[in-house]
Amino acid sequence: MPIGPSPLEFLNARIVACDRCPRLRTYCAEIARAKRRAYAQCDYWGKPVPSFGCLDAEESARILVLGLAPGAHGSNRTGRMFTGDGSGDFLFPTLFDAGLASQAKAFGIEDGMRLNGLWISAVVRCAPPGNKPEPEEQRNCAPWLVEEMALLRNLRVVVCLGKIAFDGFFSYAVRAGRVPARSGFVFGHGAELKLADGLTVLASYHPSLQNTNTGKLTRAMFLAIFNRARELSELP
Repeated sequence: MPIGPSPLEFLNARIVACDRCPRLRTYCAEIARAKRRAYAQCDYWGKPVPSFGCLDAEESARILVLGLAPGAHGSNRTGRMFTGDGSGDFLFPTLFDAGLASQAKAFGIEDGMRLNGLWISAVVRCAPPGNKPEPEEQRNCAPWLVEEMALLRNLRVVVCLGKIAFDGFFSYAVRAGRVPARSGFVFGHGAELKLADGLTVLASYHPSLQNTNTGKLTRAMFLAIFNRARELSELP
């Protein structure tokens, strides 16, 4: 008897079909049509980008990496979170060094990347103009994170990459009743916040080129975040 999609696979399929934000859907489709000269021969994804991670993530994912949104010529091109742009080129070698990814380079969906106890998502699933989603667009996307968190039953650590991801997570936490109010949770690189139910939130600067090229976020700083996440998650 054939086995149907897992709950997370079904959720991802619904995310890919989402059309809640006309501005973002128009922008992503136009980027996919026009393309960047360097990727002129590529077939762009051009749709909302699903999450991805370890197999049987409902049971085995202990760490969630939460980003801002897909890049216009990164995830919006490849169809996989943090794949194909400068942020991913900084993230995946760090995950590899922390023992959380099978390889240091990410090229596309078919590159063989496997993650260990890790699930990667974002607070906004479509590439926004200027990497700045509007508040209404963030609110439109928020219910996907609520559903996703409910399915990740053994999650122990959430790593928020950047302040927008951090704020988006705590907006979720208030909505889900995991914290009573948003106040008291302050973003800062290296901040470690433990919720009453045992979930730990780690904050990091986003691995954008703006941060990594200027030295605001170094590889040593980033690796320390993921080594701590692995320690807290008690991954084997």
